[in-house]
Order: sequence, then C-alpha cells, then structure tokens
Amino acid sequence: MKIGPYVEKLGNSQEFKDFQQKNKDAFMVAGFFILDLESKQNVHQLDYYVPSKKKIAAFSLDKRVTLQLLDMMHSGKKPEKLDIQTKLDLDQLPGILEDEMKNRNITDDIKKIIAIIQTLDGKKIWNLNCVLSGMNILNAHVDDDSKTVLKMEKKSLMDIMQKIPAQAMAGQQNPPAGKPQSKKDLDLQLKKLDDLEKAIQKEKEELAKASAGKVQKPEEKNKAKR
Repeated sequence: MKIGPYVEKLGNSQEFKDFQQKNKDAFMVAGFFILDLESKQNVHQLDYYVPSKKKIAAFSLDKRVTLQLLDMMHSGKKPEKLDIQTKLDLDQLPGILEDEMKNRNITDDIKKIIAIIQTLDGKKIWNLNCVLSGMNILNAHVDDDSKTVLKMEKKSLMDIMQKIPAQAMAGQQNPPAGKPQSKKDLDLQLKKLDDLEKAIQKEKEELAKASAGKVQKPEEKNKAKR
C-alpha cells in the first residue's frame, strides 16, 4: 500500500487547490493512517501546518477529500516539514512490528495499527499504536530510513480504558472506583471502535506535542483534550 496515490489524490483535488491559494505558507507535517487488518476499512489523512494561523489542516482522503482545521496544542515551536516520499510503505509496517514482537516474545496478533509519520529532529519517524489481541495496546517508533524499531512498549488496554474519563468514552460511564470493566464491555467497545476513535484523538494531540518538541508521559497523554 503506497502513500503516493493519496498524495496525488490530494494534490489534484479542488479542496486542496483552494486551500493552497488561501494559505500559501502551508506545508506538510504529517501523514496519519489507520490500518484495520481485519475489516480492511483503512483511514488515510495528510496534515499541513499553516504558520499564519498556527493551525493544522487535516485532509481526509478516503472516498472524498475533506478538510478540518485543528488547533495546535503548543504553538511555541512550529512542526518540521515532512517529505512524504518514505522508504517504508504502509503494508510493510505489520511485518516489521511482528518481527520485533517475536524478538520480545510478544505473541499477540495485531488487529489495528494507528500510524503517524512525521519529521523529528530531521529524521522521519513512524509513531505506531496497535490494538492487539488479548486486550493489549502496543506502541512502537520506527525509523523510516533504516526501517528499524527504535522503541516498543506493550500495555494493557484494560488499564488504559480505566484512565479515560467517562465523557471521553462516547457517552459510556466509568466503572466504579477500583472495579475494572468486564471483558464483555471492553469487547463491545472494540467492536464499536470507541477506543480506536479516542486513540486517534490522542495520537493527533501527541503529533502536535511531538512536533513542538514536547515529550509527554502516557498517563499525562490520557488527560489531554483537543
């Protein structure tokens, strides 16, 4: 799965041409993708930074091109420009992750991958958050140039879900203090993609923070709001 066709689709769209005419200072800062390895209902998005507005222009590329302007979490440092000509294709990401998972004795299967490609300190880095079987979440950073895994960390989805406020759960209530949600409830949330939708929001916020040179701990990220 190449990124190029989506870049071409965006460049040929009237929405992007209108955007460029009104925002000549804008430049690409990130690619944002969701790879659903089960349903194959993937998401493709390209983000541009508009210095004059200090906003992120997020272009969704599935079905038709749509634009949404998002506020930057931190405006002290503008994000780095991204050259979307990557060495890694989207369909290579699962294999790279699975090889490293075997090296670390992680036996879960990958169900979904939330992938963000951006430039950090002059290097193209893939920030990958994966929904695994066994109610787990995997975070990994992959260097696009060397195709090597720089970081990998596995977490329990149940632990993460208990830290998310009730209003962030699409209208669902938090369990009583000290009482974890049942596996049945968590399975239902996965099927409805509630947890995935919230993970998307969190990764968008992390993108803005990382691009501004900020580093946040996982427990702090769960408190962040758009």
